[in-house]
Amino acid sequence: MSWSLFQPCMASSQLKAPAFGESSGGQALRRDGAGAFNWIPASSAAQAIRRRELSAEGLVEACLDRILRRGDTVRAWNCVNADKALEQARQQDAAIEVSGPLHGVPVGIKDIIDTADMATEYGSALYRGYVPLRSAACVHRLQKAGAVILGKTVTTEFAFYAPGATRNPHDPTHTPGGSSSGSAAAVADGQVTLALGTQTAGSVIRPAAFNGVLGYKPSFGDIPRDGVYEFARSLDTIGVFARGPEDLALARQVLSSTDAPRLPAQRPKRIAYLPTPMWGQGDFDMRHALDALAGAVAEAGVQVEEPELPVGMEALLDAQRMIMAREGSEALAEDFARCADGFSEVLSEFLAFGRSVSDDRYAEALKLGERWGRIIDGLFADYDLILTPATPGEAPKGLESTGDPLFNRIWTLLGTPCVSVPTGRGGHGLPLAAQLVGRRGGDDALLAATTWLCDALGLRALRPEHH
Repeated sequence: MSWSLFQPCMASSQLKAPAFGESSGGQALRRDGAGAFNWIPASSAAQAIRRRELSAEGLVEACLDRILRRGDTVRAWNCVNADKALEQARQQDAAIEVSGPLHGVPVGIKDIIDTADMATEYGSALYRGYVPLRSAACVHRLQKAGAVILGKTVTTEFAFYAPGATRNPHDPTHTPGGSSSGSAAAVADGQVTLALGTQTAGSVIRPAAFNGVLGYKPSFGDIPRDGVYEFARSLDTIGVFARGPEDLALARQVLSSTDAPRLPAQRPKRIAYLPTPMWGQGDFDMRHALDALAGAVAEAGVQVEEPELPVGMEALLDAQRMIMAREGSEALAEDFARCADGFSEVLSEFLAFGRSVSDDRYAEALKLGERWGRIIDGLFADYDLILTPATPGEAPKGLESTGDPLFNRIWTLLGTPCVSVPTGRGGHGLPLAAQLVGRRGGDDALLAATTWLCDALGLRALRPEHH
């Protein structure tokens, strides 16, 4: 799909450069050419807006200004609803009472998630200009919490592998990952404070790692998927991109179906260091960074061990792929029958593979996932969380692919909550990351441990250099 910043939902202002001196919070907090508070975490922004130290309008203007200056390079947005976002921000600033925990905070929505007031195109020309009748449940929850919906971020075709227009903000010649390409890149580049994505194989953890931000894939089913285009019913999971671990916990408080309170940062007692059987397929920089992180965690007083697991874990890779293909071929059958020529070659081939998966092979793949789910559940009897690779290494050069979800497929299949945490930069100057995995249903404990680890080791989002 061709990319243009000025989509129909861009509104009549044409996103002209904002006059920050006219915003109560903008002039005071804008300190450099990139916008000092383009990089403020969502939780800090929410607190500053509540205390009237920052205006929601000033924060939204900073995001729009960054999009205006970096949009042609990063290409993170399918459309930006500039006028409406500014109007919502002004209303939040004028409100006597705080509307919710995300009052005035700008959020980006992956364009696989329905929005009733702007186009939702699912990364496909088949849905160009399509506006759903109602917004997804997760969008309603964000709005109820006071968030300002800035626009729709680029997704790959139906959240599969065919790349969209987005580029990596750290180096535009490298992929941003996928399928939540735009959401990860927009947060990484300071174009929005928080963004939603989805994961069916590795579409939250991988782009978060490639772009140097934190990414959170909840336990399967934790966030309601009503209004999200279905690809694989047993795997699809809504996730979040942010700059700090406290933002992930705040987002879960708003989006989750549970009423569990947010937990404060909590130091884990024991961590399972699990390179997985695919360890040898990662590059030297990734392996070195993960070993170094495990060592730093141990020096911080946490017991780190490498447990032995039964052989055969790598079989889960094929099982996940088989389930995804079979369920994808069913979910997209109507659209494919309507216009097969409108599908990319890579997606058409994958759906053909899915149609070839027999009922018996599909059932066996599901059973294998259930068996290994019990094995991993047992592991959490002895460990608080798992430390494992997020990606094989830095974002690959080129825009023809979104990278390999090799280290994500297993955990998506098992339905465990996962967080991608930046660990530094590799030999090409691009971000590296680790993946933290928690017990199924143990999202709050995972996020509390993640917050402690990030604070103890100084792990935060990596700002693009020289931009």
